Amino acid sequence: MSLLDLQNITFAYPGHAPVLTGASLTLNEGERLSLLGPNGVGKSTLLKIAVGLLRPSEGTVQAFGKERRTEQDFIEVRQRVGYVFQDPDDQLFCPTVTEDIAFGPLNLGKSRDEALAIVDSILSQLHLTHLKERITHHLSGGEKRLVTLATVLAMDPDVLILDEPTNALDQENEARLIDILQNLPQALLLISHNPDFRAKITSGAYQLKAGTLQRIG
Repeated sequence: MSLLDLQNITFAYPGHAPVLTGASLTLNEGERLSLLGPNGVGKSTLLKIAVGLLRPSEGTVQAFGKERRTEQDFIEVRQRVGYVFQDPDDQLFCPTVTEDIAFGPLNLGKSRDEALAIVDSILSQLHLTHLKERITHHLSGGEKRLVTLATVLAMDPDVLILDEPTNALDQENEARLIDILQNLPQALLLISHNPDFRAKITSGAYQLKAGTLQRIG
């Protein structure tokens, strides 16, 4: 079954030529795919369209078996797709690590006690318990990167979208991230300029070139 299915997507930022001109991508259950292409060709744009953060001028977005058009349609999609942004500061907005990770579960209707139990479980799983009470904006770049992953996993998503997740990670934390991702069950879309990382996390790819996608691998 396809989890995400984008067909013939066209998109242009105001005042610029289109970055996507009929791009199509399908992510099925169990698949882990990379999006390849140089900076500026529209990879992050396509991922944002998949979760409704941007809207295409042409084309269709289907997620979990339903076509998605309106903001209301995409609320469910964003509850089921965990999106780790390229810049952690775009994602972390609460004063402490605990509050940031608890925010998603609380939004999904969990009680305070349930949300805090999820925080403890996720931090333990990621070996980040020592960060539990830390002030978010005092974290290092690598620590922020791992905490953003924790905020996403706390919502138990069906799909993970990762945009350059190894940025600001040292060798030790990159190895930790690889180990974490290899043991997660979710289907995954990845943007990464790190070929070794891609090889360890994904098994196929789409090449984005001249506004369209070609499946490779």
